[in-house]
Amino acid sequence: MLYSHYNIRDWIEGGDEMKKLKRSYRLVDMTQFLLASPHTLIPLTTFSERYQSAKSSISEDLAIIKEVLSMEGLGDLQTLAGATGGVIYIPQRSKQESKVIVDEICLELSQPERILPGGYLYMSDILGNPHVLRELGKTFATAFSHLSNIDYILTVETKGIPLAYATSSYLNVPVIVARRDHNVTEGSAVSINYVAGSSKRIQTMSLARRALQEQSKVIIIDDFMKAGGTVRGMIDLMNEFKAQVVGVGVFVEAREEDGKYPLVEEYTSLARLVEVNTQERRVKVYSGNYFEEGEE
Repeated sequence: MLYSHYNIRDWIEGGDEMKKLKRSYRLVDMTQFLLASPHTLIPLTTFSERYQSAKSSISEDLAIIKEVLSMEGLGDLQTLAGATGGVIYIPQRSKQESKVIVDEICLELSQPERILPGGYLYMSDILGNPHVLRELGKTFATAFSHLSNIDYILTVETKGIPLAYATSSYLNVPVIVARRDHNVTEGSAVSINYVAGSSKRIQTMSLARRALQEQSKVIIIDDFMKAGGTVRGMIDLMNEFKAQVVGVGVFVEAREEDGKYPLVEEYTSLARLVEVNTQERRVKVYSGNYFEEGEE
């Protein structure tokens, strides 16, 4: 597996042993490494060997980092005791902080010039903004942080892809993408038919057979859900792989008139499209069901 800032395997195995550093420098380097490797167990011996410092000193450093991460709303540093123990950085943010960010995005999405035919909204600029993607990705990662042993994040091309990768960067799991058309360069694939959106049209979704292993635990991430057909299609596709869908996250939901999604039972939404009036050019977008469950 490749990493952009650190070769974590070499780092953990002591390949990047450093000369003894001042404590302030050591704290910065440790923090940067932890932020770059979320949901990764780092043994205390890795830090002590890298910085040529006693484990007691490393433990004190980690206590400082844990306090700062919590105080700044950057997440939690969990400690596992025992011979195989260490520390794991869990990116998290309170619902209150996330709601402030999402409410700003909802206000932007409520601009009438975003109305598209069929009751959809133009969101490409939002989902192309790296700052917004990081914020949404961290919010989804927080929402699903209670789930253990997640193997993959699944999305369907194309607009959900950047959001899935933004989420994966905080959960530290790979992304798999279901295609509308099978790509011959991916080898043999599993294909299913599904009913797409409110149009009720039959479409095809494919995924390479080697994309994931059977019995994997998967989180689905998508940008927009109007009738639930596409998400249902991804769930059915995972059934073909004998994989377990343990979570569904959608950026914006637009519920049917009866307020229900007969094809999707449980999901987490960050925003909700409540009204699109094409004649009066009026749009109402509010925060989603993730924020209805109370403060963490």
